[in-house]
Amino acid sequence: MNISLNWLSTHLDLSGKSISEISDLFTFAGVEVEGIVTKGIPSDKIVVAQIKEAIPHPNADKLKVTQVDCGEPQLRQIVCGAKNYKVGDKVPCCLPGAKLSESFTIGETVMRKVESKGMLAAAEEIGLPKGEDGLLILPEDAPIGVPVKTLFDSDTLLELEVTPNRPDLLSHAGMGRELATLLKTPLLTEKSPEISTSEAASDFIKFEAPETCPFYSATRIDDVKVTDSPAWLVERLESIGLRPINNIADITNYVLHETGQPLHAFDADKVSGALVIRQATEGEAFKALDETEHSLTTDDLVISDESGAALALAGVMGGYDSRVTESTTSILLESAYFTPSGIRRTSRRTALSSDSSYRFERGADPQAVLPAAALAIKLIEDTAAETKTTGTLPAAPAPVTLDLERLHHLLGNSISTEAAEEILTRLGLNKQADGAWEIPSFRQDLTRHIDLAEEITRVHGLDNVPSRLRATFVPTSDTDAAYDADMILRQRLAALGLYECQTIKLIAENQLQDILPLRPMMEGDVIRVKSPLSEDHAIMRPSIVPGLVASAERNARQQAKSLRLFEMGRTFRNAGGGKAKDQESDSLALLISGNTAPTSWSAKDRPADIYDAKAILSALLPGHTISLKPKDRDNVALAAEIKAGDQTIGIFARLQPSRERALDLSNAVFVAELDLAKLRKLITKKFEVADLPQFPGSTRDAAMELDITTPNSTIEAALAKAKEPLLVSYDCVSVFTDETGEKIAADRKSIAYRFLYRDASKTLKQKEFDQAHQNILETLGKVQGLTFR
Repeated sequence: MNISLNWLSTHLDLSGKSISEISDLFTFAGVEVEGIVTKGIPSDKIVVAQIKEAIPHPNADKLKVTQVDCGEPQLRQIVCGAKNYKVGDKVPCCLPGAKLSESFTIGETVMRKVESKGMLAAAEEIGLPKGEDGLLILPEDAPIGVPVKTLFDSDTLLELEVTPNRPDLLSHAGMGRELATLLKTPLLTEKSPEISTSEAASDFIKFEAPETCPFYSATRIDDVKVTDSPAWLVERLESIGLRPINNIADITNYVLHETGQPLHAFDADKVSGALVIRQATEGEAFKALDETEHSLTTDDLVISDESGAALALAGVMGGYDSRVTESTTSILLESAYFTPSGIRRTSRRTALSSDSSYRFERGADPQAVLPAAALAIKLIEDTAAETKTTGTLPAAPAPVTLDLERLHHLLGNSISTEAAEEILTRLGLNKQADGAWEIPSFRQDLTRHIDLAEEITRVHGLDNVPSRLRATFVPTSDTDAAYDADMILRQRLAALGLYECQTIKLIAENQLQDILPLRPMMEGDVIRVKSPLSEDHAIMRPSIVPGLVASAERNARQQAKSLRLFEMGRTFRNAGGGKAKDQESDSLALLISGNTAPTSWSAKDRPADIYDAKAILSALLPGHTISLKPKDRDNVALAAEIKAGDQTIGIFARLQPSRERALDLSNAVFVAELDLAKLRKLITKKFEVADLPQFPGSTRDAAMELDITTPNSTIEAALAKAKEPLLVSYDCVSVFTDETGEKIAADRKSIAYRFLYRDASKTLKQKEFDQAHQNILETLGKVQGLTFR
């Protein structure tokens, strides 16, 4: 919600209070300040100047060289391209050093070989609303040399996040009441305008839905002239970022942001007979003010006329056909109280959200219905109008008793009873004779003792409550263990040069082509959002990979040459094609593409490949043997199961080359998705680190020829089967193929391995090394199609 400090100052005296003080007060009281924007002229070095001379620029047809009087001993020369001024006009002059934004400060320069010592400015260039094209022409009586900011009002806009339980703060009056409580400052109250009311006759309002609309009022105002709003009203609305429309619409918007009570105006001539407050019929058509078409259900509340046409979706948005236009001469002004749950349900289902629905669905103040209507009627300048009402306003909140003993125990006796009661009184509560506190209608969230205690604590300040207890020991839980395991994984991946991403859990339909679920998807497994906010957020992600692919695309378009990304998060799917209960699981996804190291004079660029991906996986789980077992997947170029020993822990794949090109990725993209629950168990499993060797080892090489389709895992499986106790490690040191078939058959490959042998307890003799190597060769010789070279 946007709050203007100038507007807020009409409710309490803020003189002597800085922006930072006000911001801190809101923050510590539980109202988050999301942004602060200062409006108006930003610098004292923007002064009133009078143009004394303007001659054509000698080297540019569209520029002029001016001499201006800025109140200095000498005239200042400035080159200007505007055309809307004449000699003698007074205009804003930005002197050298004037800071117009965080990144732009005026200085002296040379334009086409002519010196320019500043800048003559247009309105929008110095923080004012856009005016006519060219320079801002100031009043003739503006004193030369004074800062231009003294001629115009400035303002500060606070962007505040109000929690759902505090609808009373969704207005300037509510914020003023809150701030006055925190500052111990009296409110600047004005006498509320009077309103003439009477019970509705059946020919004016027909009331058919008391459950969803307990109270409804309508006022007919004739001889209305729809025109532009007065300057003060335009300024008020523009100060909080609203666009003025016409005087009627602007008045209803002003009252909403002033009091928190939404209003709506119908064109009375477009209403046939009485207003009818009723539930919609199933499938009833409705065209909203934003020109969107909606099919209603019986859960929706509408305001219609006797012809049956829906004029408004109650509490959410007005109808297009009954809107106020320039030709409107009579209006029906609505002010009502609607049940929050009904408005919330309709707003979510229709995806229609407005300032009105935002307030009604949180619970508007019932006692503000008629005062808000009275204020609007006064602003429309029709004091003779009579308001018709029907229904009964909700009862006032029940009184709440404050347990003083529990309060003092909770706050560590840091506040006296008198001070606590004073805070409640400043918040608008009244103490009754029996000690209970009468709750104002705008604070329906206060229903229990602890609610009152929270309000007292919030205003008193948590920093004033002494700390009494130190941290106590809590046994490690499964949640703690999972968190620790996740942090270990994050640290290892960061150490390997990967960057962590955090992407949204909702993806677009077209991102389904990038999913890499741990188990293949079945028809009906995808969970779609019933009313998505946008097409990009329409599906609950069944895999984390699409988010990483989107991140890789954005980084590549920013000229990133090396992509090494990972993300941990939750995935969602219907298990068993939607026949079983929805499932959520935690996954870890990786993506690598592009150069393996920064470009350097000492090394050639090398794009990442499948072996780099396997190396990352191996380093992630030290003590476990990582292998890739080929596995068919439809949407990728190649895929494999990731195994830690005999256990499958995830899926590895390379994207289709066509998909890589579509994403503007010039290198192969390798992705992996792993079951985080299995990783946590493996990461927390203890393994022993071998001592440094005390005795020397010896290496032996072996060159082999085998079928080109034989995977490396076959060799590794054979070596594991040999169970040679002296074999410490082995590495593939070369691979050779020849497509021409000249040096080796085209369907064969030559590979060489280097084997390291050692005994941890003694120094081996030559024949012992030879015997161990011979055992390995004999085992490898049993691999189908393998021959030694």
